[in-house]
Amino acid sequence: MRALVWHGKEDIRCDTVTDPEIEDGRDVIVKVTSCAICGSDLHLFHNFIPAMLPGDVMGHETMGEVVETGRGLNGKLKKGDRVVVPFTIVCGECDQCKRGYFSVCQRSNRKKHLADKVFGHTTAGLFGYTHLTGGYPGGQAEYLRVPFADATVQKVPDGIPDEKLLFLSDIFPTGWQAAVQADIQPTDTVAIWGCGPVGQMTIRSAVLLGAEQVVAIDHLPERLEMAEAGGAITINFDEENVVERLNELTGGEGPEKCIDCIGMESHVTPSMPDTIYDRAKQIVMAESDRPHVLREMIYVCRPGGLISIPGVYGGLIDKIPMGAAMNKGLTFRMGQTHVQRWTADLLRRIEEEQIDPSFVITHEVPLDKGPEMYRMFRDKQDSCIKVVLKP
Repeated sequence: MRALVWHGKEDIRCDTVTDPEIEDGRDVIVKVTSCAICGSDLHLFHNFIPAMLPGDVMGHETMGEVVETGRGLNGKLKKGDRVVVPFTIVCGECDQCKRGYFSVCQRSNRKKHLADKVFGHTTAGLFGYTHLTGGYPGGQAEYLRVPFADATVQKVPDGIPDEKLLFLSDIFPTGWQAAVQADIQPTDTVAIWGCGPVGQMTIRSAVLLGAEQVVAIDHLPERLEMAEAGGAITINFDEENVVERLNELTGGEGPEKCIDCIGMESHVTPSMPDTIYDRAKQIVMAESDRPHVLREMIYVCRPGGLISIPGVYGGLIDKIPMGAAMNKGLTFRMGQTHVQRWTADLLRRIEEEQIDPSFVITHEVPLDKGPEMYRMFRDKQDSCIKVVLKP
């Protein structure tokens, strides 16, 4: 089969690889009908996430049709079922899964020993990601093996286009969880850093959850326009001082809820000297991430407020003002998304036309165009916000 394969830093190729096979009774093989490039795929593209190996198949936003099933599914899935495949692989039976903490499933990471060593304790297996999360082949491919399929996949109905359903695999639940864990109240100002795909879903989730005002921060015109269309007040950090503008919008008090939809790769610009410092430390391998947004959120957030972090961080960060965070009494909530906790409800919202997640798609191309689309997405060319690939 054809698949997008990681060969090293900024080297993704469309290769012919071995077709997946059933390895366990709870497996299914999915014929992929749509997949997407995610912002966190760029962290792998840039080689900022450790423990990638040449030959790893990329991708964790996938949907398609079940074409083969293991013998241990007891009729829960069958050939012909249409499914969305969340990026989190979950057993559905361990203590963490029973609590709804699916992204820290205790059984699905087949390289648990690596995660235990690096994180202290293992987290869930993830598709198309680092070997710290199992090294599972991803879904930017013609076919995908899904372990623990009866607990992992979300069956979806016919009659709804892939483009409306695909993002149940990641960015829609990720934006939703980012807003839900912020505990949004009707009087809240919610400030969201980053208007990429996850940021766009977070904006619309915060609106659906009833925030008084949602403020979106970025500098790319096409992203800011999309954010404004979703109901946000926008701040272009190239043109305005973010802290001053947020204080102006909140009567000098600061936003109650701050959400980081950027993570480890904050934009580097001379107007924000700490980003230059972070980039220099990255170059000499003294720091893995660029946490400008995290610093800014801590500084501007209202005392007693809450910081939600769906943006991916990969390792070590520096110069975080923990004294300000502690003295202001800020609450932090973060983590990979517990996708399976949210998919059924979000599917209902799509069916009821509360939201159409396909609004975020700017490019739809064949799978073999994937390598050039990685570069386009990285460079933000042609107003690229979200790429869907068709095997």
